[in-house]
Amino acid sequence: MSILDLLSRKVSMPSAEAALPGRPDPIPTAETHFVNGRPLKGPYPDKLETAIFGLGCFWGAERAFWQLPGVHVTAVGYAGGHTPNPTYNEVCSGRTGHNEVVLVVYDPAVVSYAALLKAFFEAHDPTQGMRQGNDVGTQYRSGIYVADAAQRTAAEAARRMYGEALKAKGYPAITTEIVDAPPFFFAEDYHQQYLAKNPGGYCGLGGTGVSCPIGTGVAAA
Repeated sequence: MSILDLLSRKVSMPSAEAALPGRPDPIPTAETHFVNGRPLKGPYPDKLETAIFGLGCFWGAERAFWQLPGVHVTAVGYAGGHTPNPTYNEVCSGRTGHNEVVLVVYDPAVVSYAALLKAFFEAHDPTQGMRQGNDVGTQYRSGIYVADAAQRTAAEAARRMYGEALKAKGYPAITTEIVDAPPFFFAEDYHQQYLAKNPGGYCGLGGTGVSCPIGTGVAAA
């Protein structure tokens, strides 16, 4: 198989029938958050809410969220594909359909979902399709995985508004997918809070430098 064939395979979503079979049980992961020591899988305190985002390599993506005030805990994992309980190597093969994503557990009384959307859009370039910078593959696509109708409405409004801001700066159309939150599969222990464990580690994320108008007095309606 040529390099072009391999690349094409990695940027094309596999069908459910062609996807890897996976496994019935979750793969092992960390018990607690490396930075704040809170339980990675919960139980989470009452009144907290969850959000799931995909914005390229999840190492840097997770750091963008755990640093925000009001975020209780973050975790990296896989979502949006067909393979149950996939491994990192399986996801990287392009044969699971999963995206590298960040689970954000947050206190809406301290940080709004709109503020999370602003952080999401400004932390990466959401116009690149199945890649982010030099990282190429279906697992690097831009995605928002919504928990309810309110999150969907906010996400679609933010995508529209940021798309207009980017267009004014000469960027192509946003490729961010917005879909109902699929099952979230926790990634392996060594991926959790990777850049806190490895401060000099790789981070391929880079924003556009264009400010997202959400949270700056512009209504997302």
